[in-house]
Amino acid sequence: MVLELPTSPAKRNALRARVMPSLKELPPRRPEPPAPDDSAVRWDRIDIDRYEVRANGVTVGFVDVVGAVFVVLSGTRYDRAVEVLQTLDFAAAIGSISPADTD
Repeated sequence: MVLELPTSPAKRNALRARVMPSLKELPPRRPEPPAPDDSAVRWDRIDIDRYEVRANGVTVGFVDVVGAVFVVLSGTRYDRAVEVLQTLDFAAAIGSISPADTD
């Protein structure tokens, strides 16, 4: 068994001083508006922090919202989907799992 010593307040404050400015630069996250009605690629919010992405009515992946980051999972089932991208841009997240030809 390994016991870890608690970090000193000075070390915690130094880490907080380095991290906090970076966190303030991240964009705030609000739910994304639904896809346009005529779009072949659509997304629906299926949980407080998850979107399901469909192309031509078929599920192609999922987008999890983790803080300010969109984590993109490709696959038809969430429990078997594979992470393919992490991004700060929702459009890039959707584009990364959308098929090239959605006609």
